[in-house]
Amino acid sequence: MNNKEIDVISQPANQEPRTAAYANTPTSHKAFPRDQLKIIKELGHGAFGQVLLAEASGMTQGSKVTLVAVKTLKDGAGQSDKADMMRELDLMKKLPDHCNVVRLLGFCVEEDPPYIIVEYQSRGNLKDLLKDSRSKGRRVYGNRHGPSNTSKDLMKFAKDVADGMAFISSQRCIHRDLAARNVLVAEDMTCKVSDFGLARDVMNIRVYERRSQGPLPMRWMALESILDDVYTTASDVWSYGVLLWEIVTLGARPYPAMAPSEMIDKLQSGYRMPKPQHCQEELYVMMLRCWYENPESRPTFKMISKELDKLINKGKEYISIADIEESIYEVVLKDDAGDKV
Repeated sequence: MNNKEIDVISQPANQEPRTAAYANTPTSHKAFPRDQLKIIKELGHGAFGQVLLAEASGMTQGSKVTLVAVKTLKDGAGQSDKADMMRELDLMKKLPDHCNVVRLLGFCVEEDPPYIIVEYQSRGNLKDLLKDSRSKGRRVYGNRHGPSNTSKDLMKFAKDVADGMAFISSQRCIHRDLAARNVLVAEDMTCKVSDFGLARDVMNIRVYERRSQGPLPMRWMALESILDDVYTTASDVWSYGVLLWEIVTLGARPYPAMAPSEMIDKLQSGYRMPKPQHCQEELYVMMLRCWYENPESRPTFKMISKELDKLINKGKEYISIADIEESIYEVVLKDDAGDKV
């Protein structure tokens, strides 16, 4: 890509989240010429869908080439898969832009395979970033001004996701698969919620009703979702609590020593994951509130964001990375059928 002007579209990290009042402002999305996309490589895939890195010519004013991510279908995908993808596009077209939600840039649907073009996030997904940081001496967070920044960076990840989900819920959208693997990270380390409201099997996402033939993200699902097929913003809040635990443990697998059947039985009996010893009580209490059995008792994403903001501004280290005991989260069990990890 020498001698090319490359642009990666991304909103500034310090941009204020859009409020519900802004949600009525229409977003300009348009069809993009397919011949102005140059596919570079695959970024990820599921059984029927895949995500590609591409160069888009003329996507923005003043830039010759823009790096973008392209969601599409693999060869062999059926008409139902295409219909699901078109429903995803219709939903994304209705959403205004937000700095903590992956942004729709355009689409090519005049012929097969359909393309949904979104902003490219160069640091990949949050789960991999957290796990990779373990083997890099935890330097990935930058520690630009000393060790105290490490906890702040992780707390900022948590707040970014809460802000993105507060916006999504304000648009009456339900994510249904909120997890660190479905949060993307921009070059400036801003976290952006992705793959919300998706149809079956696009970038490893499936429709999560128990009648689904695909694996379920049971370790992230609320009790009412597992037992009664109920999905609401409150069930997304439960999932957020698990995501917060993932951040604290640098991408560990939830309920690491339990098979799904045991996990469900224990959750019904009142069990919740214990507090990691390197996590401060205030942050663990937030997780527990997300895991209340009664959905109406759980906090809203707006409440979570405000509380995180207060904690961040106190300047206290809420996650002591130097004290993490990684070995207790490295238990590997044979996956049960239908357990998505």
